[in-house]
Amino acid sequence: MKISPGLGALSASLASHAVVNLCGPLGSGKSTLARRLPVAARVDLGGLPASVAADRVRGLLAGAVEGDGVLLVDSVDGPGQAEAVTAALAEALAEALAEARPFDAPAGAGPLGTVGGVGAAGLTGSSGHRSRASAMPMPSVLVVSRRPLRLPGWADRHAPSVVPLRPWPAEDVEDLVRATGLEDEESVALAVRLAGGYPLPAAVAARELLAGTPADAPGAVADAVVEEVYGRLERERPRHGGRDRHALRLLATVGAGDERLLTAGPEVFSALAALSLVRRGPLGLAVREPYRSLFELAYAWRRPQAHRDVRTRAAGYRQTLLTERRDPRERARIVEQGLFLSGEPALRHALFPPVEDDALIRPARSGDAEDVGRLMHRWAVRNGFDPRRSERVTDGWLASAPAAFHLARDRDGAPVAVAALVPVGPDTADGIEPLLQQHAPGLLAPRPAADGDSDDDAADDANEGVPGPGTGPDPVGSGPGAPAGPGVGHGPGLFLGAAYGADAGAHAQMLRHILVQATLAGNLLVSTASPDYQSLLHALSFRRHGSIRDDVYRCGRRPEVYSQEFTATGLTGWIRRLGAGPATTPGTVPPAGAGAGPEAPTGRDLTTLVGHALAGLRDPGSLAGNPLRALPELSSPPRLRAWLTDRVCALDASVAPADREAGAILAAYYLGRPRTHHQIARGLHLSRATYFRRLRRGLTLLAAQLPPDPRSPGGHR
Repeated sequence: MKISPGLGALSASLASHAVVNLCGPLGSGKSTLARRLPVAARVDLGGLPASVAADRVRGLLAGAVEGDGVLLVDSVDGPGQAEAVTAALAEALAEALAEARPFDAPAGAGPLGTVGGVGAAGLTGSSGHRSRASAMPMPSVLVVSRRPLRLPGWADRHAPSVVPLRPWPAEDVEDLVRATGLEDEESVALAVRLAGGYPLPAAVAARELLAGTPADAPGAVADAVVEEVYGRLERERPRHGGRDRHALRLLATVGAGDERLLTAGPEVFSALAALSLVRRGPLGLAVREPYRSLFELAYAWRRPQAHRDVRTRAAGYRQTLLTERRDPRERARIVEQGLFLSGEPALRHALFPPVEDDALIRPARSGDAEDVGRLMHRWAVRNGFDPRRSERVTDGWLASAPAAFHLARDRDGAPVAVAALVPVGPDTADGIEPLLQQHAPGLLAPRPAADGDSDDDAADDANEGVPGPGTGPDPVGSGPGAPAGPGVGHGPGLFLGAAYGADAGAHAQMLRHILVQATLAGNLLVSTASPDYQSLLHALSFRRHGSIRDDVYRCGRRPEVYSQEFTATGLTGWIRRLGAGPATTPGTVPPAGAGAGPEAPTGRDLTTLVGHALAGLRDPGSLAGNPLRALPELSSPPRLRAWLTDRVCALDASVAPADREAGAILAAYYLGRPRTHHQIARGLHLSRATYFRRLRRGLTLLAAQLPPDPRSPGGHR
């Protein structure tokens, strides 16, 4: 069975520090990883009173022999244990230093030299003996806890090294799930999705699915995981009752809750705040992902009506706060929670995936130019845009507003998301107008925003989308305290031209960041050629102004222009409209038509949905959210993927020349290696006009072959 990445970092820390703290959330695989080391002695403090835990640690240290391996102190998670254990360690280190002769650390060693026999040899199982000059004053101690140890008063030279465990990559979680013997593709996908990168939820979910719980009952699977989590939380709050459990699932359902919203009283609120799975924030407490999603999903399965009532009550409370708050930054926080509580499945799927925020977002600086350029190139490729045309558009934004790009970096400093968020004004109009064209005069002039219907519905009829492989919502955060930029609170606001995230979590965090900035600025203009993002903007109830005249990105689709007012007067009505949208059980995929109106998609909509499904063939999450799954014969992502692949291959083998060319284009663009439309057209020796005619022909032919919807009298057509 594959073990989480992190053994190398842990080994390196143990080779240079007397005390190492391996920390990570409940179920992240800490103890499993620690036991991979050569452990001389181990003590598990789970459930012990703090004073007893400290005595156990003192006994462990007193009986230790140098060179035998690591001393492992596990499960330092109970009330008062962290303080008691760190005090015992500090005492032991002080005594050892007082008795030890001065020594010089060997060249290349860390600040404390090689410790406790755990150097390069010690970690491979050899103990060996060291000279007194290179020996540490005490054996290596590895302390495993859910929160980082805080050791005030320790000298920097002897302070412990903290090694945090990060979520596993999805492929490693999938390997773990398959190692349990689970083979059904839909069940494997569910277990990986519920795990959120952590091995405990993955293993419990796989066990429950193997026991016979169906994959189309995610709430039942989540409930089994939650029961395991409740049991493990006993270490942190022994003998907590059913009231605490109920408060925890209420908190998970409302997203972020203050004492009034939870209606649990100060004692229970304080007890929740003390749990390692709960964090404090501007709007109260919140459960960390992926456990928040698991708690809510299980609650909705056990008590669906009560779950809906709790969410409705919380949404009303947020709307009341929104009318009372005047500070734009406070409103920005409330708006984010309003979106979370809206009940719109497309918004939950795009903006609130079950992963913990991991990125820091800030305006790009001069030294970030290369990272911004690389991410913008990936944005162009993902959306099927001509990279050179996209680069010219990007250069226009840079020329008019160099600080317009917002960059997200993960904990290791790697760039993971970017957005082009240009302040609207006379100095930036030259970079924005090509993306607004005929809509620019009315949108760029300072004016109050207004609600209304589309200005140019006729333009939509001529603008059939051709989704590109791997396309995701182009964008729409980080914390609401981020700099707002020029024009905050008045004027035309901000223009959003592009956004990209390397993964679902980074992308969602950037989308929420953009909405926060829009709330601070007062208005947001958007121009996008991404069909997925257009669907998201529709779900967000943005005002649609129609398509522009030109295919700016040379992708076969003209960008569409949207806007939304984010002033104090406009926000309340907007959030209320969103709250009236369709609601589904959290953690499930959006139903057919989610975010696209109350009627089932028909006619041209089917062609668009086929294109979206082809674009997401390699992304189970994208297929899971496609409304075509409402058709009984295509009810699971594997079935939908197989149906599309078979139909494309059949079309590619057609005897009719035009159909065969259409099939060849679909096979090359959606099933083959990533290439642009222009590269494929050149390879097939087709003109640009013929290429896009054949591409649309292929999508239309596939849509015509969709299995009928038995719920419609005449099928889905």
